[in-house]
Amino acid sequence: MGINKFVLPKGPFEPTWESLKNYQVPQWYLDAKFGIFIHWGLYSVPAFYSEWYPHFMYVKDSPVYNYHIQHYGPLTKFGYKDFIPLFKGEKWDPYAWVELFKKAGAKYIVPVVQFHDGFAMYDCPFTRWNSVRMGPKRDVAGELAKAARENGLHFGVSYHFAEHWFFFHPGKLIDSDVNDPEYADFYGPAQPEDTSPDETFLDHWLERLLHLVDTYKPSLVWFDWWIAERKSVFEPYLRFFAAYYYNRGHQWGEGVVINYKHDAFPEGTAVLDVERGQLGDISPFFWQTDTSICRKSWCHIRDHDYKSPEHLIRQLVDIVSKNGCLLLNVAPRADGTIPEEQQEILLKIGDWFSRYGEAIYGTRPWVTYKEGPTDFPSGSFVDGQEIEFTPRDIRFTQKGDYLYAIFMNSPEGNQLVIESLGVDKPYSQDIKEVELLPQGEKLNWRKEKEGLFIELKRKPQDKIFALRLKVK
Repeated sequence: MGINKFVLPKGPFEPTWESLKNYQVPQWYLDAKFGIFIHWGLYSVPAFYSEWYPHFMYVKDSPVYNYHIQHYGPLTKFGYKDFIPLFKGEKWDPYAWVELFKKAGAKYIVPVVQFHDGFAMYDCPFTRWNSVRMGPKRDVAGELAKAARENGLHFGVSYHFAEHWFFFHPGKLIDSDVNDPEYADFYGPAQPEDTSPDETFLDHWLERLLHLVDTYKPSLVWFDWWIAERKSVFEPYLRFFAAYYYNRGHQWGEGVVINYKHDAFPEGTAVLDVERGQLGDISPFFWQTDTSICRKSWCHIRDHDYKSPEHLIRQLVDIVSKNGCLLLNVAPRADGTIPEEQQEILLKIGDWFSRYGEAIYGTRPWVTYKEGPTDFPSGSFVDGQEIEFTPRDIRFTQKGDYLYAIFMNSPEGNQLVIESLGVDKPYSQDIKEVELLPQGEKLNWRKEKEGLFIELKRKPQDKIFALRLKVK
């Protein structure tokens, strides 16, 4: 049958790239700037290595394989499916999560409702292996969507079923429960990663996805990298899905978002997502970084190595100045609680937002994103190290009549200089007044050839702080 068995809803979009180039990124998303990503699932139970535990536990002699054998016994007796009864989520409170994310300053949340492991964290009618019938016996996506919307947050979903094609293949190569026909509907297809999905799998991938969209009405759908790796077979399905989803968004009266990696979609037809990194300059197309609060993993593990709140705030500021937004991942424990260290980091970010949020939310990039010597490295998988910023490092955003200068580190004295705003500089502006956030304290300033010189009356209360400049 293939893709032709699916019916496109009425709306402005056709499943052609030409038509999809008319897509407009919705206002809510352009304004939001900060969202929370959530990796919570069966892989949270062993809490070892990472969310790829289910893959590597079947890779003979890998550290995860050895750990699994040592702690849980042979893979014929205790396979990945056997974590399901241990995944109870007994302390999970979706409203407590949402309250925390709101306090952190997030405007949207994106739980992974379908990871590579094939266990659906929602009421999926196409499989018995879901969180309503097994494990916590709750509709995780449904309850989170309700809590988010009641608290004014947008709800998105992360859908990784494409990667399920190959995820359990290592289990086929050894003596394990992956070879037991009784569990083929969980572990299958378990094909080699260098093969392409067949039509049956692609149809099922799309069928599940359309049901997810129609049932939970997410504002955002996030895809991982493998659809770009196998673009030749996914391409017609991606075109169809984008037209379907954008038309649904049109019917719902809400702009929706697709996040993709690499070149899975042509520029302007969806929103590019950069994993654990950022772009090097202002992009004409709005984009997103997804990164984790922890350096080693996306899911809960016993030995997290956390990033500092300052590092994450600076990264957020840098991304926003380049026309992007940050989707920051948290890693709840199997019981549904969020580790205290993660809560503390989130609350510190929210505390900063409470003072400087106006320099972030609803802003747009300025003509240049920065001045000063220090930069985050550009690209994917480059954001792990803490970076030392100098008092001369500034990031810019703008909104209405205001230009915001966000300083990335404490000043050395009581004078600030913004070189870009000097007399006759290419980006010079007609300045009306300069204020220090959060109180809006008016500061004395003068314009010279070398820059705009600003006198501070006192030391700013935060290392990373912002000025609001009224421009003509």
